[in-house]
Amino acid sequence: MPTVYKSFRYKAKTTWTSARRGLLSAVEKPNIVVGSPPEFKGEPDVWTPEELLVGSVNTCIMLTFLSLAQARGLTPAGYESEAEGLLENVEGKYRITEVTVRPHITVKGEAELHFEFRQIKGQDHR
Repeated sequence: MPTVYKSFRYKAKTTWTSARRGLLSAVEKPNIVVGSPPEFKGEPDVWTPEELLVGSVNTCIMLTFLSLAQARGLTPAGYESEAEGLLENVEGKYRITEVTVRPHITVKGEAELHFEFRQIKGQDHR
């Protein structure tokens, strides 16, 4: 029998407020002030679409890792990651062409590190 997958919809609203700024909102969530980055005549004190995209990829990888670890009965002692996106002009259009995520995962002990690595890679050789 084929696997049945669920579908989900997510909604967000953007409202222009002034110059190159706006508010990003969603039901039951705090608003986020957004705008153009300084490179495109924006101001440095607001979240840009580029930062939100890179942050979304970063967060998705963290949540995927935590979900996989939890499914295997593992709880990391800590997780922190930095991400960087590259915006390039490709054939006259700006595009995010890469996002690099650098996770730093802390485990309780070295034995758990080896166990976690083998479990997540699906190669538990005891």
